[in-house]
Amino acid sequence: MPDDASLNSTTLSDASQDKEGSFAVPRSDSVAILETIPDLPVHSNGSPEPGQPVQNAVSDDDYLEKNIPPEAEELSFEVSYSEMVTEALKRNKLKKSDIKKEDYVLTKFIVQKTRFGLTEAGDLSAEDMKKIRHLSLIELTAFFDAFGIQLKRNKTEKVKGRDNGIFGVPLTVLLDSDRKKDPGVKVPLVLQKFFEKVEESGLESEGIFRLSGCTAKVKQYREELDAKFNADKFKWDKMCHREAAVMLKAFFRELPTSLFPVEYIPAFISLMERGPHVKVQFQALHLMVMALPDANRDTAEALMTFFSKVIANESKNRMSLWNISTVMAPNLFFSRSKHSDYEELLLANTAAHIIRLMLKYQKILWKVPSFLITQVRRMNEATMLLKKQLPSVRKLLRRRTLERETASPKTSKVLQKSPSARRMSDVPEGVIRVHAPLLSKVSMAIQLNNQTKAKDILAKFQYENSHGSSECIKIQNQRLYEIGGNIGEHCLDPDAYILDVYRINPQAEWVIKPQPSS
Repeated sequence: MPDDASLNSTTLSDASQDKEGSFAVPRSDSVAILETIPDLPVHSNGSPEPGQPVQNAVSDDDYLEKNIPPEAEELSFEVSYSEMVTEALKRNKLKKSDIKKEDYVLTKFIVQKTRFGLTEAGDLSAEDMKKIRHLSLIELTAFFDAFGIQLKRNKTEKVKGRDNGIFGVPLTVLLDSDRKKDPGVKVPLVLQKFFEKVEESGLESEGIFRLSGCTAKVKQYREELDAKFNADKFKWDKMCHREAAVMLKAFFRELPTSLFPVEYIPAFISLMERGPHVKVQFQALHLMVMALPDANRDTAEALMTFFSKVIANESKNRMSLWNISTVMAPNLFFSRSKHSDYEELLLANTAAHIIRLMLKYQKILWKVPSFLITQVRRMNEATMLLKKQLPSVRKLLRRRTLERETASPKTSKVLQKSPSARRMSDVPEGVIRVHAPLLSKVSMAIQLNNQTKAKDILAKFQYENSHGSSECIKIQNQRLYEIGGNIGEHCLDPDAYILDVYRINPQAEWVIKPQPSS
């Protein structure tokens, strides 16, 4: 049997189309060397050198394109937003923009993929997302500071919320209850049911979110939901889309705290009063979204996806982007503190504008800026370095290791054959060992070059496991993960170039596994 280090020269580029046009991959018994087009020079941040072909881009209209259309503007995730606005202010290059209902047109943004691909908020581990939230708040403070705006979190009246039921219950409490039924759920199940009821027969209903529904029925259903939903005893078939829409609004309006952080609105109002270009508004909003708790962010994403379906039927339901944002703003941004009539109006108008921004740019809004991920890697590297440099920690770890080895010889053998030890001992430079514990072909060594993408590695595993139809189905729902080293866990973009990721995190493990669903 050939050794993993003896690299086979078979390439994926040698694969040919068969007569039916299907993609055939040659058999390799050891390591697959993935070769495609000639290497391109790239910057250390993964961006292509000037003059080189542009990688795929994600636009706010949710399609891929290679060139930026003339009416669009490129939006970079690679450089800190606060650095960008500070530099633009120094050069007096910030554009002004006036938002009016009658000529409301938002700039089209294109986000170019670097060689590291793009990362969704849910693609990172919980621990790394905590760091993202912390860093986003620091960055947001610096961002507003560049405009001379103080990011002061105004105190809002705290409401504890109920411990059970549906309405008035914190999102985290609802999710804790729901996860007893479905451990992977990210959006409250009752909210998902409201979405489904409206989508069943209400998407074409005129003024769907302006109707009040039958007051008696709404009251009855609210009481029954509180009492029966968690026990799966509520009869959803008797509820119509109008009552579901009314209760959806009530669900958000009665949360102990608003879905979006109303305490940051004053700073956003100050930003808008200075009339900066919508790009600057988006950057501020992007950082706000990244600073949201996971439950709020995931729920907001699901809500914006749902609203897009409503707006797609505007010709029949008369619910435009403008109408949806105006009707829903008071339910999603609210403060129980007292305000003057003028302050209330200003808050409502600003909240509605923020929702319009979220709806327009939702395809790029939930992607984590690359500069924040870079900072997380540095934080993790600093933590690892600190652990190595502390003599007391080294002694403690050494003593505990010796104690474990003495107590359990089996543990000692496992430690000696750990993945990191295997990587250092028998895997050559530029070769990664990919593990796929749920597939029949559970492990494979892959030789990387500058054109090896995550999807190429998945394709190789799909070919190796293609002898059974069940395996073909299984691989379609799986993704390549970078685990450990200077990242907790990172679900990689299929278009990410793995050699670039390997170079910034050589200590990582590589695993193919299912991506959690919301």
